[in-house]
Amino acid sequence: MNQFIQQWGDAAYTSLGFFWMALWAFILGYIISSLIQIFITEKRMQKTMGDEGSKSILLGTFFGFISSSCSFSALATSKSLFQKGASFVSSIAFLLASTNLVIELGIIISIFLGWQFVVGEYIGGVLLILFSWLLIRLINPKKMIEKARKRLEDSKEDEHKKEASMVIKIKSPEKWAKVGKQYAMEWKMVWKDVTVGFTIAGIVAAFIPDSFFQTLFINSGEGQESFGFFTLLEHVVVGPVAAFLTFIGSMGNIPLAALLFDKGVSFAGVMAFIFSDLVVFPVLRINAKYYGWKMSLFILFLLFTSLIAASLLLHYSFDLFGLIPEASAKSITEKEHFTIDYTFYLNAVFLALSGILIYLGFFKGKDVMHHKEMAPKSPLLEKVLKWNALTCYVWLAIGIVLKYLPV
Repeated sequence: MNQFIQQWGDAAYTSLGFFWMALWAFILGYIISSLIQIFITEKRMQKTMGDEGSKSILLGTFFGFISSSCSFSALATSKSLFQKGASFVSSIAFLLASTNLVIELGIIISIFLGWQFVVGEYIGGVLLILFSWLLIRLINPKKMIEKARKRLEDSKEDEHKKEASMVIKIKSPEKWAKVGKQYAMEWKMVWKDVTVGFTIAGIVAAFIPDSFFQTLFINSGEGQESFGFFTLLEHVVVGPVAAFLTFIGSMGNIPLAALLFDKGVSFAGVMAFIFSDLVVFPVLRINAKYYGWKMSLFILFLLFTSLIAASLLLHYSFDLFGLIPEASAKSITEKEHFTIDYTFYLNAVFLALSGILIYLGFFKGKDVMHHKEMAPKSPLLEKVLKWNALTCYVWLAIGIVLKYLPV
């Protein structure tokens, strides 16, 4: 019993420590994302993404990069772009870029996994887009694309609305109020995923033995550096399955990815795990609601095949140049989290900025209306996730008490 209590305390401490490490990065990422989403509109994107050529793909990738957001927001925006004239392939490029080539995700990865994984994330995001483009050209599903486009109602609202200049926007108190509201919306979209993800990471670190991971990911283990092709293939297939079972977005899954790497899972397997936020059931269901089940399953095949190819190519390329990182001698769970260091000062600064944005959005600009289209989430799944998150808070509170309670 004493061992269980100790592990409970360690799990809660690790979860909160992980979140403390990443807090400033979350805030920075969501501030940047909020600024971009308020000051950059979709109008220009729609006019330049209408063909299947390389320019359209590049623009879709670029607009996705500067429109970084959570998966549900990215799904809604890519659908909107597609129904208003963007080509299918450029819409897919936008979707992949806005969920993989994102600033906030790169910062979180750098904290937990190191610069090699950040490089892998960005190069891999580009590879996902290229492989998807290649598969679309090879399969050429014209009839399916036409059917999906007809299924969507063509919205023309705001089409003739004159867009204000950037200088006017920056000087507008209304725009800054919307930035504050958008920032709050960003947290509202991810708080459940982040809470459950970081709590699960702490539980896995404290309770799950290494033998479990060695069974799940074959030929893995501490100190394992050489992997055969079929071992890597198993890792990049199991990675998305593991991500699917956690039911959490990529931001919440990064601590788990770091734990997998600590446990000896291959670079390819960890990258596949990180890339898997668009091949989970909620995304499949949303795409089916937008485009129909046939197109939704095609998109699933497209993305799953692309992430397998991208993860394997990344592993062999990094291995060729000696860039695959070694797991740290000191496990991520053994690090001191709550000390007066750069993390403490960064968290203090960005928490203050959060306060300013909340003031601008909900006090100074309380009468300003702001709404952003989101993909339709399942009420049942959201309710389950919400109660899981609230349960996590109870678990963490009791765990921290047990951590410092004299036994």
